[in-house]
Amino acid sequence: MILLPQPLLKQIVDAAEAAYPEECCGLVVGYAQPPQDLIVTRVEVSPNVTEENIGERFEVSPRLRLDVMRALEGGPERILGHFHSHPDHPAQPSPRDLERAWEPDLVWLIVSVLDGQAIHTTAHVLDGEGRQFREISLRTTDWQPYGVRPAAANGREEEAS
Repeated sequence: MILLPQPLLKQIVDAAEAAYPEECCGLVVGYAQPPQDLIVTRVEVSPNVTEENIGERFEVSPRLRLDVMRALEGGPERILGHFHSHPDHPAQPSPRDLERAWEPDLVWLIVSVLDGQAIHTTAHVLDGEGRQFREISLRTTDWQPYGVRPAAANGREEEAS
C-alpha cells in the first residue's frame, strides 16, 4: 500500500489538471514502512521534457531527478516513484508505460484527466519479472468513511454524499 497525504494528492491532481491536454509528471518521495507500506512525504512536480508527443508521453526532468537524489543522499527518504497523467484516458498503465518501465522498485501513480478534470488516481508496480503492472492500494491520510445524515422527513437515514 502507498499512503499519500491529501495535500500531496491535491498537488498531483492540480498539476495534472494544469497540464491538460498534455501529460504532467513528477517524482514521489518518501520512505518504506515495514512490512510493505510506502509513506509519501513530498512530491516534486517536473516539467514534461519529452521530445515526443507530449499529450501521450512524459519524461521527468533528469536535472530534477538528480537534484532530488542528491538532496536525499544519506537520509531515510528516497524516490518511491513518479506520477503522470493520462489525458482523456483511464488511470491504468498503457503499453507505452510498460515499454518505459525499467526500474522495478518504482511506483507509478497515474491520474486520469477527462476534459480537464482529474477523475481517478491509481498506483501500480511492476511484477517481479517486469512483464506487467499490478495495481497496489492507494490511501490518503485523512480518509474517513462518509457520515450518516440525520433522519430524513420520511424517517429513513440517508448516507451523506
